[in-house]
This record gives sequence, structure tokens and C-alpha cells, in this order.
Amino acid sequence: MSRNLRGLSERKGLRESLFEEIVRAYTGDDGDDEQRLGIIREKYLTGSSSILSVSSFYDFLRKEHREKKVYICDGTACLTSGGNERLRKELLRSYSEDEIGTVTCLGHCHSNNAFLHGHRTIVWDGTELSGPEIGKAAVAEVKINTGTNVPKPALLSPTGDPCEYYSVLRSFCSDIPGAIGQIEKSGLRGRGGAGFSFAAKKHASRSAAGHRKYIICNADEGDPGAFSDKWLLEERPHSVLFGMMAAGMITGADTGILYIRGEYPEAVIAVKKAVQELVSEKISSRNLWKCEKDFTFHVVEGAGAYICGEETSLINSLEGLRPEVRTRPPYPATYGLFGKPTLLSNVETFANIRYILTEGGEAYAALGTERSPGTKLVSLDGGFNRPGLYEVRMGTPLREVFEDMGGGTKYPVKAYQIGGPLGGIVPSTMVEKLTLDFESFASNGFLLGHAGVVSVPEEFSMPELLLHLFDFTSRESCGKCFPCRIGAKRGEELLAGAIREGRKIDRELFDDLLDTLQLGSLCALGGGLPLPVRNAMKYFPGEMSKIFN
Repeated sequence: MSRNLRGLSERKGLRESLFEEIVRAYTGDDGDDEQRLGIIREKYLTGSSSILSVSSFYDFLRKEHREKKVYICDGTACLTSGGNERLRKELLRSYSEDEIGTVTCLGHCHSNNAFLHGHRTIVWDGTELSGPEIGKAAVAEVKINTGTNVPKPALLSPTGDPCEYYSVLRSFCSDIPGAIGQIEKSGLRGRGGAGFSFAAKKHASRSAAGHRKYIICNADEGDPGAFSDKWLLEERPHSVLFGMMAAGMITGADTGILYIRGEYPEAVIAVKKAVQELVSEKISSRNLWKCEKDFTFHVVEGAGAYICGEETSLINSLEGLRPEVRTRPPYPATYGLFGKPTLLSNVETFANIRYILTEGGEAYAALGTERSPGTKLVSLDGGFNRPGLYEVRMGTPLREVFEDMGGGTKYPVKAYQIGGPLGGIVPSTMVEKLTLDFESFASNGFLLGHAGVVSVPEEFSMPELLLHLFDFTSRESCGKCFPCRIGAKRGEELLAGAIREGRKIDRELFDDLLDTLQLGSLCALGGGLPLPVRNAMKYFPGEMSKIFN
């Protein structure tokens, strides 16, 4: 069935995207939703149930969401810092509870004081908020701390003049094997979580048979605590576009799609502006490497779904299908968007490509360790004295990142959740033993992931944190597999009962639930949840023993 719907969606392609048509129908201010959806059904030759299954999936398209006037962040960093509750109390001066909605992570984990109003991000400066005045407020510009421990950073350096910046591709157009060689020498691994070899993805996509290929940038960074992709999209969009264009030159793809989460409206604006710059300056594949067809970019704005950060769910979303996780194989490199070979990677990964091509793969690799080459952007949340974004050599002691770069924490912290809501919970006593690289974290039972760091204050309840993680997973599950869809909800119910009503949890039952989630889930949403839970049980037995029999 999905293949049939995929084929129907491909008939219209990206310029008349089924997904974007559905979003416009549900978010438009004029006309009737049902009337417009009827037009979509006719246009795309698809059924009512198919359209409804898509439109009912996304947070931003639900009626209850659209009835809200302001939206505050309920991400982990805002929760542990108390920022969301302080902001809620202030907004209640002007709005009722029914008018205040929530979204998961606005990428302001460094300040913990942002909210959405009229599809704009506004940062509360602590002064009194007034309903009418909020509507007139300008989008707040917040300069965050940045820093690095490398002489010439690969990611933080300004891009400068676009014409000069992209001219590098001209020198490689006649030596594509040379470009491939540099990427392979760099050892670049995906910066979105799993750390998969970028060269392997590139090779699979390049070798795949197909007259049409795609490059997709996964800019649906939804991990609470991480804001590195948001910063790159807003401050260094050309570094990302360059990486995608280079990937297109290498694999033979002529289309690049950036799928940007709807919670980052300013990032969408910045990237669209950068794409228009390329058009204005006539910076194209036709001019750079005499390609018969221009490499074109499409910027797609998400509609509120954390699971679209998973690559196959994102592809389904772009096709106008219900964004459930696909079973694999086949992998996107051979069967991706519209069934065509697709190289899909995240923002930070693409942003590294130009440094690798200009400085050389070996130079990039030398910035890190043998198995974790290069640098990594680390997001330090508002619990630090110098919260912000830091480009760090892989292999750097974690204590150095926290103390020398972040300036230590503002208050006593008992643990750090690193790598998003599914990342490990690192007790403060373990910080001395870790270095910033994939292997150090994995060998100690943690996950580096996006390297977003959320500080957990001494007084914050660990069972409450786990309840938040189960609730998050339950809400964001795509529903495709039973272990995640049902297991996350059962875990939430067990923890809520123990915390709110004093009902003790059977430890054996709870362990079985975690095993089922880890072994049976299709993707890392359900499969990754047991990691922080088990970390909490191991390192905070005193707190956790209170909820078990």
C-alpha cells in the first residue's frame, strides 16, 4: 500500500508536495479544512483515510494545538531548570491555561526562557509580559556563547563571500575520486546520534543504480538539550548547503531537501534566504561543475513530530505518508525518497564537508581520535555559567569541556543527561572518567549522540525525570511497533502510580518492560529509552529504591 501511495506522491514531486499541501490545508486561515482536503484528495488521487492518517499525526495540525495562543517549551532542559514553570506563571497573567500550549524544545536550552507566538520565537527577558504587547514584539536576538579548543574550527568559522566559499567545488569537479578520497581519509561519522560512517553512506548511494537520486539533510533536530543544528542553520547555513551540494556532485544527485523542524521558524527563514542567495549569485552546479541539470534545493518545514528525526520516518513524511518508521533493509541509500537512492545525513555532518575538502581528510581526522575523528559541537544548557555552543576536539576530557569552556555549573548538579531524551544519564562522579568521543561514552554505558548536555540539579527527583522521559516517548511514538507504543505508556503509568499514588513497582516486571522496549522496538525511540532508565537505577539506587517493591 505504501509503495502505491509513494508512487502517487511522486507524480507531483516536491514542487507540489502532498505533505506541504496537507499542512497548508490545516493551518490556513481562510476556507474550510474539509473542503480543501477534498481538493487534495482529487488532485493526488488518494483516499480520505490516507489524508486523515497523515494530518492527525502532527502536533501542529491538531485542532487543540491550533486553538492555543502561545506555546512554551516542555523539553528536558526547561523542565530541570524550572524555566518552563516560571514562564508559564508569567504568561498566565495574560492568558488562560487553555490558551497556553506546549512544544518540545525550541532550541533555547542555553536560556530556558523562550516561547512561540504567532510562529515566531520570543525570548522572555524577565520583564512583565502583556498579551497585546507580545503580538507586537520583535523576534528576540540572543547571542549565545561560542568557543573552541582547536586553532582553526571546522564549524564555527564564518563562511564569508558565497562565491568564493562555493568555488572550492570547481576544483574537485574533474577529480571526484579525489573528493571521495578526502572524505574517506577524514573518517567522518554522522553527528546526529548513531555515529555511522558518512563515507559508507556516500559509497552506497553513489553505487546504487537509478536515474534520479536525492540528498536529504535531516534538520529535524528534536533532542531537548541540543541546539547545534539550529545554530548552524541560522548562523552558518551556507556550510550546510555546501556539504549537500558536494554530496550531490559525488553521488550524482541533483536535488537537495532540507527538512527543518517547525519549532525552528527562524532557521527556516535563514536557510531559505541562503538558498535565494545562491540563485541571485548564480552559484549552481551548472556553473560550478558544468552539470547538465542544476542542483536544486527544497526547504520543507516540519509540523511537529519528534519521530521525523528518524531517517525513514522523515522520508515517509516528505512523501506525504504517515511518518511511521520503516523496517530495514532496504536502506535509504538504495531505496529512499520516492523509492530512489537517497543519501541522508544531519546538519552538522554536512557542515563538516568543506573543511575536509579544503584542509584535507587527514587534517580533519587529526583533530580527534583514531575512531572518533574530527570535532564535535557540544550544547551546554542554562545550568552552566557559560552556557552555549562549543566546538570540541574529539577525545577532550569531559571535565575540561564542562569546567574550562562551560565555566562549571551555577548550582549543584548530580547528573547530566547527554545525547537527548534517549541519551545516558551521567552522574557527576563519572565526568572525570569520560572523554568526548563515541567510544568513551559507549564503553561506560552512555551515549554521546547529539552531545546536548542537560544539567540535573541536586534537588530534582530522578523518578520524576524518568516519568518525563517515558511520557515524552509515549507522546512521540509513531505507533508502528507495539513495544514502543504500548511499552512507553505502561512505563509512564507505572512511574506515575508510584510517584503520585505511592503504588510500588514490581522490579521484575519493570526489568521485563525495559528488555521488551530495547529488543523489540523498530527504532531508537523505544529501543533507546531503557538506557537512561538503567543508568538512573544503577547510579541513584537510593532514590529509585523508593518506587520499587
